[in-house]
Amino acid sequence: MLIQEKKQYNWKPIIKAFEAVVGKNGVVQRREELITYECDGLTSYRQRPAVVVLPRTTEQIAELVKICNKYSVTFIARGSGTGLSGGALPSEDSVLIVTSLMRQILNVDLDNQRIVVQPGVINSWVTQTVSGAGFYYAPDPSSQIICSIGGNVAENSGGVHCLKYGVTTNHVLGLKIVTPSGEILDLGGQVPEMPGYDLTGVFVGSEGTLGIATEITLRILKSAESICVLLADFTSVEAAAATVSDIISAGIIPGGMEMMDNISINAVEDVVATNCYPRDATAILLVEIDGLDVEVEVNKQRVAEICKKNGARNVTSASDLETRLKLWKGRKAAFAAAGHLSPDYYVQDGVIPRTQLTYVLQEIEALSQKFGYKIANVFHAGDGNLHPLILFDNAVPGALEKVEEVGGEILKLCVKVGGSISGEHGIGADKKCYMPDMFSPADLESMQWIRQVFNPQGLANPDKIFPTPRTCGEAANAVSMKQFAGVEQF
Repeated sequence: MLIQEKKQYNWKPIIKAFEAVVGKNGVVQRREELITYECDGLTSYRQRPAVVVLPRTTEQIAELVKICNKYSVTFIARGSGTGLSGGALPSEDSVLIVTSLMRQILNVDLDNQRIVVQPGVINSWVTQTVSGAGFYYAPDPSSQIICSIGGNVAENSGGVHCLKYGVTTNHVLGLKIVTPSGEILDLGGQVPEMPGYDLTGVFVGSEGTLGIATEITLRILKSAESICVLLADFTSVEAAAATVSDIISAGIIPGGMEMMDNISINAVEDVVATNCYPRDATAILLVEIDGLDVEVEVNKQRVAEICKKNGARNVTSASDLETRLKLWKGRKAAFAAAGHLSPDYYVQDGVIPRTQLTYVLQEIEALSQKFGYKIANVFHAGDGNLHPLILFDNAVPGALEKVEEVGGEILKLCVKVGGSISGEHGIGADKKCYMPDMFSPADLESMQWIRQVFNPQGLANPDKIFPTPRTCGEAANAVSMKQFAGVEQF
């Protein structure tokens, strides 16, 4: 396991070398300007980098990484900073390589359904670029109007449509990367199936520990002939959870299937005012059906029948674009809306089998009662990707430590029922101490071997993913810079 020793750097020659590559305007070093980069969307952890560099090309990134290698300086890649696991958290005396200026769409190939982009391209821009020709990009995180494709690749991001269409890795055909030693490599290719080891699959979700993606070839899909969104409201979470399993068991794979509880419903209506979500519902389901006209018409009726059979009070549907977007608007704004419920909140990201939804949601409520913190639940119900939002006030001494404990118990619960500690937010700095709960020592050692092959000096995004120290308790005592300031709206 790679452990970085604290080093003292003479930053003048390092910064001078950086400026020779990206110019003086491409180097940020004033202390007040560095505040912007001291954390990502998970603001539980804060650490200012020593310097930030803003490259525009693959070659510039390669030169910057070589400089870091020459001086043995750690470096972390960062996109838009919307990550929720501390994956882009700087290390002490580190360089942050920010790709936000790399926003070119390099090639659009509609005939072969692919598009090549730089890592700073915003997720929603991809669909905007090809929608006029009847195509779209499927992975759609809630932060898609601000999150970058490079960050999506690093964290293997999902979204509301990952149930049917998969997460980022299912839509990446190839990558141009800069390795932690400064080499430029091409992984994957222009076609879905390539011979040899699937290094593209290894890289996607590696959270910047294996290098930096500088060009990304994405698969785009033809827009569906017909789309319909159904909203069903229930008087119990158990009924809504049972409906999720019944829909899948019926052989219907919705484009997306999301659940929100009463706390989330009211938060959204207070902030977004969709006037679509019934405030007195214990839970609602949003189910999107897409495909051929006849397929959507049949499945719409079948889904409505299943919802009513499980006790849904009302089932409404929308096929026109304006109303569909209005229904999704509330779900997409759920995280931001939760910021109005309490001074602070702590979000987790775990995955469970769909059949365990009722049990796990009951256990989460039990944890809420035990620890005395309200927990709002809004999540990708179809694939069991939970996003419990633990509401608290950081001004109360010891509150952060308590909600972190609650979050840890939820993650352990996910593993206990056969799930995972992350579905789309990544491990980063936030959840690395729970990796041993999911993986054996042999598993973790095998992953470390891969990391060391790409990253032998341990300079690329150190102290992420893998537990150092070995337990959460030790980690909590070791991290002195942890300061919680409330989750930004993103």
